[in-house]
Amino acid sequence: MDTSAEPEQPRNDAIASGPPIRQLFRAVIADRLPSPMPPQAAMLFDAEVDPSRDDQGFLGDFYNEILHQDTCRPATAGGLTLLAALAVDERIPARHRFRVVGLLFSAATVAERHLAEAWPATPPHADPDSEARARSAVRAHVPDLLTRWSAECPAVRLALAGLAVVFPTDRTLPALTPRLQTFLHQHPRGTDIGDYVRFVLVLAAQDDDQTLTLTEKLTDAYWTGTVRGAPTRARALHLLGQMLSKVGAALAQPHAMQ
Repeated sequence: MDTSAEPEQPRNDAIASGPPIRQLFRAVIADRLPSPMPPQAAMLFDAEVDPSRDDQGFLGDFYNEILHQDTCRPATAGGLTLLAALAVDERIPARHRFRVVGLLFSAATVAERHLAEAWPATPPHADPDSEARARSAVRAHVPDLLTRWSAECPAVRLALAGLAVVFPTDRTLPALTPRLQTFLHQHPRGTDIGDYVRFVLVLAAQDDDQTLTLTEKLTDAYWTGTVRGAPTRARALHLLGQMLSKVGAALAQPHAMQ
């Protein structure tokens, strides 16, 4: 897959400044989303742009505006529409599609992951209403995201697999095993991708005892653990989020996304 194509010109070409990734994101969002857009879109279309900002600086600010320091706010659900539009557009390089799918996973699992971290206390900065709206917003986009599986590169498929087990259905869960067979053959246990894929498949089996056993085994060996009294699903999603982040870091290396 060619991930180096030049961005198309946005319909609104009055604003042509800012780092290249901002220009590309703006073009895609202008093509895919009707007005009115969520408030976070101002970061793409506002005429006041810091000319010294690079791609990484812009991305950090843009993503944080949507999912602020891994917490949900009232406007988060609307901003997730921007991420979903970026995730399904071929003009967006694979590494960025992986990242936005990962952020959709994070937004959908904020409540459970933070519950696992804080148990038995109430998670600080919790906003149950905003978290529920964010989860519902992600759920609405999952079918469109998963229909892209066959067209996606292996890296983005890994992120989609994590999202699939957050919202299990009778259709998606049985499909995961054959879809992930290539990863199982190529990445043995004890590797970041191999362990991630096998954990996804355990979650897809929806066996709480098996999930708990593997969650404790993996966290004892590699990852930040959670309190054993916390709900099993919350602990598992907390672990899966860590694993997805590490897989993403490895895949961000040159040529890894191809």
